[in-house]
Amino acid sequence: MRTAQAQHRSKWGIAALGALLVSSTSALAEPGVPVPWQMSRQTPVTAEASDLMVFEQYLHWLAFGISLFVLALLIYCIVKFNEKSNPNPSRTTHNTAIEVAWTIIPVLILVAIAIPSFRMLRTQLIVPNADVTVKVTGHAWYWTYDYPKVGEVGGFTFDANIDEEKEPKLLQTDNEMVVPVNKIVKVQVTSTDVIHSWAMPSFGGKIDAIPGRLNETWFKAEREGTYHGQCSELCGMRHAYMPIVVKVVSDQAYAEWLKEAKTKFAAIDGGSKLASAK
Repeated sequence: MRTAQAQHRSKWGIAALGALLVSSTSALAEPGVPVPWQMSRQTPVTAEASDLMVFEQYLHWLAFGISLFVLALLIYCIVKFNEKSNPNPSRTTHNTAIEVAWTIIPVLILVAIAIPSFRMLRTQLIVPNADVTVKVTGHAWYWTYDYPKVGEVGGFTFDANIDEEKEPKLLQTDNEMVVPVNKIVKVQVTSTDVIHSWAMPSFGGKIDAIPGRLNETWFKAEREGTYHGQCSELCGMRHAYMPIVVKVVSDQAYAEWLKEAKTKFAAIDGGSKLASAK
């Protein structure tokens, strides 16, 4: 009987390990798409997203070490100072060394967290000279992408509405934001109604779209592919139906897309209005 139970538990253990390995492999094989049972971040495709993943893992290990240290102190106190081991309790009220230690050590821990945190925050907030600029406007409940005219390229706008017929479910749109690989893309974000949030996990970025305000962020995708995000600010009834799709392509494919998009999303009324893709 015990042998059968042990074999049963072993099968469950192997199945769980297999599921973990499959989910991990899927996460690595499908950047930009969440997978079932995923516990870590999506595969990063920008240097900033990679830094965020490393920083997050660093914080997890730091918190784990602190937890073990606190647990060890608790066990020590329970063993050392219980009534049986210590029938005559100490009357000590102060210990200068301990008080100095529990002041300095937390300060050092906070400094160890603050330095890399501020460094990454500075990188995210200072937008470098951009190769491509895209203005993103949040609506209830879809996104509008505006490619400003620079020379002979750009000068068109289109809407991106959810396409519930495509897979992955609830993460596809009828039109995608297209950008070139290995180029700095500046994203200017605003809103026409309520606060939305343009978030792209694979790029390590998220920025609020606020009515009457223009916020900026940037990214440099180092890998071609299609990446998915969602509105990350609770914005109303169809908040869950505001997916974000960014397609990263080669320079040649991007140039061809610009020509096609300018025809597809043609300007009207002398450029004062721009047709939206429906």
